[in-house]
Amino acid sequence: MSEELTFDAFEKEWLTEIRAGAPSTVELGNRFSRKLVTQWLEIAEDSDSPDDICYCDGAGDGGIDIACLQRSDDSDDSADNGDVWYLVQSKYGSAFSGTSTLLNEAQKLIDTLDGKRNNLSSLSAGLVERLQTFRKQCSSKDKLVLVFATQRPLSESERQAVEDIRAMGKNRLGASFETEAISLETIYHRTLDELSHVKKTQARITAHLVPSGEEMLVGSVGLMQLFDFLKSYKSASGDLDLLYEKNVRRFLGNRRKVNKGIEETILKKPERFGLYNNGITIVVEEFQKLPNNIEYELTEPFVVNGCQTTRTIWEVLYKKLEAGGTGLDDELEKWKKNLGKGIVVVKIVKVGTTGEELLTETTRYTNSQNAVSEKDFLALESDFQKWSKNMATKYNVFLEIQRGGWDSQKAYQKQNPSTKSFSEYVNAFDLLKVYGAAWLGEAGISYGKNPPFAPGGTLFHRIVNQDDFGLDDLYAAYRLYKAGNRFKFGRGAEVQQRGQTRHLFYMLATELLKDCLIAADIQITNKNITSGFTKLFMHSDSTALEALLDFSVSIADDYLTPGHEYSIFKEPTFLEKGSDLNSFLKWDQLGKSNQSTPLLLNLVSQYKIAMKGGIGGQPKYRDIVKDIISA
Repeated sequence: MSEELTFDAFEKEWLTEIRAGAPSTVELGNRFSRKLVTQWLEIAEDSDSPDDICYCDGAGDGGIDIACLQRSDDSDDSADNGDVWYLVQSKYGSAFSGTSTLLNEAQKLIDTLDGKRNNLSSLSAGLVERLQTFRKQCSSKDKLVLVFATQRPLSESERQAVEDIRAMGKNRLGASFETEAISLETIYHRTLDELSHVKKTQARITAHLVPSGEEMLVGSVGLMQLFDFLKSYKSASGDLDLLYEKNVRRFLGNRRKVNKGIEETILKKPERFGLYNNGITIVVEEFQKLPNNIEYELTEPFVVNGCQTTRTIWEVLYKKLEAGGTGLDDELEKWKKNLGKGIVVVKIVKVGTTGEELLTETTRYTNSQNAVSEKDFLALESDFQKWSKNMATKYNVFLEIQRGGWDSQKAYQKQNPSTKSFSEYVNAFDLLKVYGAAWLGEAGISYGKNPPFAPGGTLFHRIVNQDDFGLDDLYAAYRLYKAGNRFKFGRGAEVQQRGQTRHLFYMLATELLKDCLIAADIQITNKNITSGFTKLFMHSDSTALEALLDFSVSIADDYLTPGHEYSIFKEPTFLEKGSDLNSFLKWDQLGKSNQSTPLLLNLVSQYKIAMKGGIGGQPKYRDIVKDIISA
């Protein structure tokens, strides 16, 4: 892709599906907010989980269009991050009329949370009850964030209004209240997959640096000066998180970890920060020394080592230095004096416009001492880049490595008709979850959790660390993913039972295939499961495939049908665990043994017999499948 993709072209393509079908003004707003928030928070587009995402937009919404709870990752014992409620107020097009809209909607939401509004819909009332409970038990790590989502970025006066709203919210709702502003331009900058597509971001840093060869500067930057650089970058780019696009931890999105030791050093001994911290590495397209001798202009900077350091510095100093007030506080002034003595060791590496290999290697080696596994480098890992290219070449499917990249690709295709064109796409992270549910039998975890499939997660490692995992496995998972879409599992399911059983369906299809592998005297391995699915999906006669898929759908439907002999509602463990359907379907023991779900396993056995026996004159589907996968 050599030509620049303009924001206007990206916006036009991004809004195409929002405007499709002549929707009403209300539906336009709903579609806009859901797509924007889904991409901003990196929520899986096929996510079936209803409990942590609530869509309230409409009459009686109390100023909340969408509420999303992002829970802390309790798998990391060293993490000091908390739970975050994002409360989104979205305004599309003419529905947004500047500062008055911001202030009015914020007042409405704050009144709602403060118990001053009673005319709420039943959906909003239930959400507000959860939020009030959250406020009662939230710790200093937890946050309640009001997010304004608009089509275009806010103006300077509108951004100031958001700051005023933050102050008002903290005064009435407590210290956990924060504000955030996002727009379609935020997604545009986050999702473009080549630097040439993006307007060059330039930010200045004041630092004591000396050259080490032609490509590197080494030295130190004061804590205050680093904070000024971060402010400069945020002002220039509109989104501080873009600074970590090339960092191995970028996948964590808005749920970044905060290192207690770094924070305590800044608060208690800032003058010793340079002694206690390993420093940071910034890669840039270009650096230029300015005439004042200690100031440098950095073009397209990315922090590739030191995400925890810089984000912690940002969080602490923002709270301390940007709180406002015209008076003096002796304790704060003493801390500022010591802060002025604190420095961070810094390396700035120039990689140029085509230095992806140097950038990758710099990122890899600067993180090698921080217990970061090789497979943590999803955004940089050559395997995922290779699979994306090969999926396009071999199967003509666009494998989306970064969420939102498909919108960028579609816009680019329209702008450049002669380029390679795709009509199908799938997100790589979604395929990892399909593989986990099907090949690994982790349907409950796949449905209920994202962190295990993220770089560094336990299931991520189980999948990608296999010696023979590769493109064919991803493509087989893609075909199974498409089958789930065809039967309309998940959000928008037409059959009630299928609203929460997408990942269960993946697992059931694999269980039936495994029975056919046994019948064909083929060893049950992940690679043989891939081979079996591939042969079935590719075979000219779809009879066997459709039978296996139909039987899998029937098992899932029967299991969620009240009154059925093998219904989930009769499972002993379902009753013991409180009869919470959503929670039970997310259980990590779902479908794994006769101790956990005996009725489900009995139901699967019944359908295996049906596939084998040709009951009622039906074909012996297991034999047909066996012949195909043995070929």
